[in-house]
Amino acid sequence: MSKNSKKYLEALKLVDRRKYYSPEEAIELAKKTSYVNFDATVEVHMRLGVDPRHADQQVRSVVLLPHGLGKEVRILVFAEGEAEKIAQEAGADYAGSDDLVKQIQDGWLDFDVAIAIPQMMGKVGRLGRILGPRGLMPNPKASTVVPAEDLPRAIKESRLGRVEFRVDKTANLHVPIGKVGFPTEKLLDNMAALFEAVKKAKPAGAKGQYIRKITLATTMGPGIKLDTSQALALETA
Repeated sequence: MSKNSKKYLEALKLVDRRKYYSPEEAIELAKKTSYVNFDATVEVHMRLGVDPRHADQQVRSVVLLPHGLGKEVRILVFAEGEAEKIAQEAGADYAGSDDLVKQIQDGWLDFDVAIAIPQMMGKVGRLGRILGPRGLMPNPKASTVVPAEDLPRAIKESRLGRVEFRVDKTANLHVPIGKVGFPTEKLLDNMAALFEAVKKAKPAGAKGQYIRKITLATTMGPGIKLDTSQALALETA
């Protein structure tokens, strides 16, 4: 048995698989059960009462986490002319047009967020097969296709902790909310902001119970069930 497997089983012993924990209890337990030798990411996994096969039951939006994700975010902006200058002055790590498109087509992907002005989407569209599967394709619904004058705001929000979420084919959401090293209060704030955003993103076609199950986990750590009613009652500070 591998070393990691032994550590995982030891961590799993600390979790009562039959219990639904309060958000604060779950976060404290997640910290205790994180056994990796780095500052692990804390993730929320949500089972939704939607059928993603139907267009009117898609769930996709963004959340601005009050305390960010605790990691450096590398931002790329597809822009040209004056818009490229605005992006550079606003702190984009990379800004450009055909040059960036070519680099990405050649296999370069050293960035975490891609933003584009509408005029660039004709060129950026060629990168759909590369960026789409990685969640990096600029999209108006994710507030990553914005006019030039909105670039400073979009870049700032991405830097602070704007996170896109999108329901997968199995009707689940998987969203990071910070690091194990964050104080519990900050993780609770980020969690509350996420739940509020998910509730606002409820599609018109959703019927019955919308948020059915919530689980908290850290990188490689065991899942911890949350009491749904207590979790959804959270409010940001």
